[in-house]
Order: sequence, then C-alpha cells, then structure tokens
Amino acid sequence: MQEQTSPFLTNDAVVFGLLMSILAFVFASSASKHPFWVKFYTYVPTVLLCYFIPAVFNSLGIISGESSNLYKVASRYLLPASLVLFTISVDLKGIVRLGPKALILFLAGTVGIVLGGPVSMLIVGWIYPDLYAGTGPDEIWRGLSTIAGSWIGGGANQTAMLEVFGASPTLFGQMIAVDVLIANFWMAILLFWAAKPERLDKFFKADTTAIYALRDRIAKMRESTIQIPSIKDMLLILGIGFGVTGLSHWFADFLAPWFETNHPEWNQYSLNSAFFWIVVIATAIGLALSFTKARDLEGVGASRMGSVLLYVLVATIGMQMDLGAILDNPILFLIGFIWIVFHASVMIFVAWLIKAPFFYVAVGSQANVGGAASAPIVASAFDPSLAPVGVLLAVLGYAIGTYGAYLSGLMMQWLSGL
Repeated sequence: MQEQTSPFLTNDAVVFGLLMSILAFVFASSASKHPFWVKFYTYVPTVLLCYFIPAVFNSLGIISGESSNLYKVASRYLLPASLVLFTISVDLKGIVRLGPKALILFLAGTVGIVLGGPVSMLIVGWIYPDLYAGTGPDEIWRGLSTIAGSWIGGGANQTAMLEVFGASPTLFGQMIAVDVLIANFWMAILLFWAAKPERLDKFFKADTTAIYALRDRIAKMRESTIQIPSIKDMLLILGIGFGVTGLSHWFADFLAPWFETNHPEWNQYSLNSAFFWIVVIATAIGLALSFTKARDLEGVGASRMGSVLLYVLVATIGMQMDLGAILDNPILFLIGFIWIVFHASVMIFVAWLIKAPFFYVAVGSQANVGGAASAPIVASAFDPSLAPVGVLLAVLGYAIGTYGAYLSGLMMQWLSGL
C-alpha cells in the first residue's frame, strides 16, 4: 500500500488537465499509422492505458485519487450522463430484426456472466477458504460485482457496481487487472476463430445465409444515418444527457431517504443508496427515450459523446489505483478464468442447441464482455460492414448491465454469508 503523502499536484483543475492530456495522447497514438504504435496497440488495449497511466502518476505521488474530488464529480455527473447517451441509441426494433438467435446468444452470454460469478467464487472458495476472509469494503464479492458490471455492460456499469456495493480502492485495483487481462485474453480467442468460423459453424450445424443478408442491410442503414453533428446537435446530446442526470439526482434525493426511513430492512439491496437510484433512473429514462426521436441523436454522435464522458471517468478511476496491490491477490485470476470459461460454455451449448452461427456467439459474447469499444472489432473481423451489429448488441448490454450485475452481486453476497 502506498504511503499517505501529499501529492505533487493538488489543484484539481491541474489534475483534470493532466488526465485529459493523457486521454488525448492515448487515443491519438492508437490512431497513428506509425509502425511502432501499430505494433504497440496490437498487444496493449487503449482502455488499459487509460487506467494504467493515471495509476502510475498516482503511485509515484504526482497526483492523488484519495485527495481529489474528480472521481466523485465524474461518477455522479459523467457516469449517469454516459448511461443515458448509450441507452437512447437502443433500437429495439433493429435488434429484433437481427433474429431471435442473435438475441438468444447475447442473453445466454449475460446469464453466463450473472451466474458465472457466483459459480467461480463458490469453486475457488471451496479450494481456498481464505477467499472469504475479507471484511467490510474488502469483501471479495464487492469487487467481483464490478467485474460483472464490466462484463455485462461496460465501464459505466462497472463503476455503478463499485459505488453501489462499495469495494475498497485496493480491491477494485485488483479487479481491474483481472477484468482487463481476462477480457482481452478472451477477445484474442474470439478474433482467432473469427478468421476461420467455418469449422465451428459446421460443428453447430448452422445456416449462415442470414448473416450475408444482415450484412447488406446493415451497410445500407449505416450509410443513411451517419451525419456531421452541428452545434445544435451537440447541445441537444449534452442537454439530454445532463438534463436526465439532474432529474435522476432529483428523484434519488427523495427515494433514498424514503427507503432509509420507511424500509431500513431493504438497505442490504442498496435501496437507501442515492447513487443506486441515480444510475437506475438514468438508465430507465434513457431506455424510454429510445422510443422517441431522441434516438436519432445516435446518428450525430450520442454514443461517441457518451464514450468521451466514460473515458474521463475511467481516468479518474485509474488515479485511485495502487499498482503495488495488483499482485497481492493472484487467486483472483483463477476466479476470472473459471468465470469466462463458464460464460463461454453456456454460449457454446446454447449455440449448438439452436444451431446458431459462430458469428452470433462471438459478437454476443464480446458485446457482453467487451462492450461497445470492442464488440465492433470482433464483428468486423467477420466483415467490416457488420461492425454496427456489435454496437447494437453492446448498447443493449449497457441497458441491462447495471441490473444483471446487481443481481450477480446479490447472489455473491448471499454465498459469502453462508
């Protein structure tokens, strides 16, 4: 654990400028065509750097996540706004048109993650009883719930679980390492098989003709929706995102104290947490807006703006990480490995049962585990025009990620109390 000393930079305005410069550097270099950067980002994911570089600055004492208010601001304002901007782009009709097999595989992957957390914790806990030795914020289930949030939805849902269940910064730092390393290992496997899906399609006895029809339809739809955003469009996006965030805070300020006073027995379900209500209400309103014309804002960059807000949040999370604690608990990697194997097994079994193409397995899994940042990468490995399918399913993951991870967290909490 790092010593509690005064950081070199104490002004949050200066720290925020540093974090934004880090994000700009990461994404500018990842888009570079220079051979060094191309090779570097072949092996190092951008999201890892967004966590890792601020963590290095924190560990060196240049900045301090503990003394800064940036994380609190980002989690209370940027997180719910990003959830809104991700969920207003949910095109449920478009998802239905993907066919039942795509949705079945996606939901099978979600179930595999919701149940995989408790199953892997139970198996490793049976082998290693000291797994349950933590108390308070260091209880293992609190940290694992953040992985469930990340693997069902993404960084926003992960942070929601961090706030709702209250894992300690040390434990969360270890969970980030497990999350990133296991998720990227799994993505590498999916990309390997995406280059030669015929063998698995033959095993599943799948009919792939629908994939090509889908590819053509998506390509036409994509061409007709992309626009250059105007100032009006950007202000509408920000107005809706932060307007709903304000409304969510307003409702949460009433609901959390009401449950605390009238139903304290439900505190174990976090119903007395204002933050819980903020993320739940923001997600619900975002879903409701997806049935209105607000959904058209996706064409001018709603989810891209949501991603910007999310990466700012990611950087503020990273600046709380204690890198020296990452290897303090290697047993967590065993939990992550068993978890992802369980998730994959559920999807493969369901795909074999319904004779679904491997494309749906790969994209459905990555839409869960990787989210909107990497699901399009896996989808485009089959064909570049299919990348929006990954986005479509990943956005659905953002919509249900908070709820699925919350359920998984409650199950793991129950197992820890046995």
